Amino acid sequence: MTEHSKKAPASNGLPGMAALHPGVSAQLREYYQSVQEEGIPERFLQLLERLDVAERQASEDTRIKDTAR
Repeated sequence: MTEHSKKAPASNGLPGMAALHPGVSAQLREYYQSVQEEGIPERFLQLLERLDVAERQASEDTRIKDTAR
């Protein structure tokens, strides 16, 4: 192997930039944890419910059309 073809050892088994910025993974974990702990906004829940209703109606309409044939 030549001097240029040798790979630098990765610390903690992490390749690339992770070895150079060890605090990044801790910050990402902390941010992810805070997002998990947040509640889902009521407006978003209402939107999801409306989508569920629309999907059920579309499914029923398709089923009714299929049985009418």
